[in-house]
Amino acid sequence: MTYEEATKLLAKCGQAHVLAYWKRLGKKDRDSLLAQIATIEPKNIAQCVKTLRDGAQVPDSSKGKAPKVAVLKGKALKAAVEAGEKELRAGRVAALLVAGGQGSRLGYDGPKGCYEIGPITNAPLFYFHARKILARSLRYGRSIPFYIMTSEANDAATKACFEANGYFGLPKEDVFFFTQGMWPGMTKDGRIILDRPGHIFMSPDGHGGLLAALKRSGALADMKKRGVKSVFFFQVDNPLVEIADPAFIGYHVAEGSEYSLKLCAKRDPYEKVGMPMRFGDTHRMVEYTEMTKEQCERRDKNGRLYFLYGSPAIHVFDRAFLEAEASKAMPLHLAFKKIPCVDAKGAVVKPSEPNGYKFEKFIFDILPNAKKAAFLAFDQAEEFSPVKNAEGTDSPATCKADMQAKWRRWLAAAGVTVDPALPVEIDPAYALDTADILKNGVCLGAD
Repeated sequence: MTYEEATKLLAKCGQAHVLAYWKRLGKKDRDSLLAQIATIEPKNIAQCVKTLRDGAQVPDSSKGKAPKVAVLKGKALKAAVEAGEKELRAGRVAALLVAGGQGSRLGYDGPKGCYEIGPITNAPLFYFHARKILARSLRYGRSIPFYIMTSEANDAATKACFEANGYFGLPKEDVFFFTQGMWPGMTKDGRIILDRPGHIFMSPDGHGGLLAALKRSGALADMKKRGVKSVFFFQVDNPLVEIADPAFIGYHVAEGSEYSLKLCAKRDPYEKVGMPMRFGDTHRMVEYTEMTKEQCERRDKNGRLYFLYGSPAIHVFDRAFLEAEASKAMPLHLAFKKIPCVDAKGAVVKPSEPNGYKFEKFIFDILPNAKKAAFLAFDQAEEFSPVKNAEGTDSPATCKADMQAKWRRWLAAAGVTVDPALPVEIDPAYALDTADILKNGVCLGAD
């Protein structure tokens, strides 16, 4: 992009001030700024300004009803597993990982997926995800392509981690990296914020940005070329997730669903999780902040919470549905933050109070567009233990304890007793469940 082209683009967006310090910039900074400006789309800037003017639209959730949530047992579970295994054997399943975050909240300088979580090996989060995909591929004799959404901040480091570890055993050609979009931050009056004289403050556009990123990167086209029908979506911070779970895949397909969600029972009425609700013939995700006190505490006739099941962001999408949604505009969510900026003289100011807005898209905002949605309950102890905080709840300590508790349950079911004082770790490519342990045997040892 040339200076003249940038000037015209910014004038069209009402953002001419972005080039206010052009004359004082060196060639490197000028080139960098022009590259940033080239990513700006007038329609996106207009949407940001409109959202700031009108405010983020929060629909009334007071008339929401609890959705029908399936609990698979007996014949229903068997049928779902068989249907899912059919899809896996046919090569119609892909895995999609959202991994754009950094490990800063954990005190780790690098991609969160590189954070070491193995109780014995100190293997990173990426290891457990990739090895599960490898295990499923080996079990069903077909590759499961692995699509990983990174961010500009961690893309290079993420790729380096996979390369240094031989892609954790996966074929390199089955791992597809792509970066999420970045949107500029704005002041209350809709002016793009410069955090340096020659640099626009940009932030990731949220997990909902993966739709545009999938299309832009060619990942959707790659899925279609491979014959993928179902896309298993999960987040990087949960090593307990059962990736491409046959029962979930099978239930999704059998229900003819375009968007399926795994849900787990809330630990308390005010747990901070999104709640899917039914509004007539459609469903919508309702944030915990949108729920009234009455909704949070409402009970059914059996004394259970009426709005019992929350979403930990474990989904299965119909690939064609993702394609259709990728070309549509998504609503924006606002986050009022402290953003470094430049003053009238071009000096960098670090505010002590929030001064600007970041814009995010949430993937679950496409839920109302699904012609059919399905909801499946699961046991949190088996499939959800995220690493979010350095200490306390949802920390490395709690996650490692939950991982080991799960492995110990497998071993106990296989008739293997392990000293409670000894740490336990199982390579997912060796065993995904008790059946694998019985099949492959166990060799216990200690250094």
